[in-house]
Amino acid sequence: MKAEYINPFVSAAFHVLKALLEIEPSKGTLNIRRELCTSQQCNAIIGVTGKIEGQVIYGMNLVTADRIASHMLGQPVKTFDHLAASAIGELGNMITGNAGAMLAEAGYRCDITPPSIVRGTNVKISTVCIPALVVPIEIPYGTIEIAVSLQERS
Repeated sequence: MKAEYINPFVSAAFHVLKALLEIEPSKGTLNIRRELCTSQQCNAIIGVTGKIEGQVIYGMNLVTADRIASHMLGQPVKTFDHLAASAIGELGNMITGNAGAMLAEAGYRCDITPPSIVRGTNVKISTVCIPALVVPIEIPYGTIEIAVSLQERS
């Protein structure tokens, strides 16, 4: 996977998180996984199609998801329900949409799929042997793990 695929997602995450949550995110250490998977409890999964294709997972624990959803909804989330899931999906949508615009500017026109929310631990998403680059983003509410698994369409 090329670094030019991941950089737009990191930039977009910083931009969206700053604007939406009024916080200052920081980037953790980038790591590589042989395949796309997550150990997080709450995951927004978004597909990417076009000149590049694959999937992106925005994973976090439920406490972090509840805190982010509470801020986005303007009211406390007591139980992670469909409204909270919608907020987390929209966060993933906003980041991926912004990253998609940056990718298009770099010559990689692509579209995104609607987000899917998957809850649970040790979720494994099968891809066609596309490694995933993972960047943890630290915010005051917890950590958001962004796993990007993209390749250029052949």
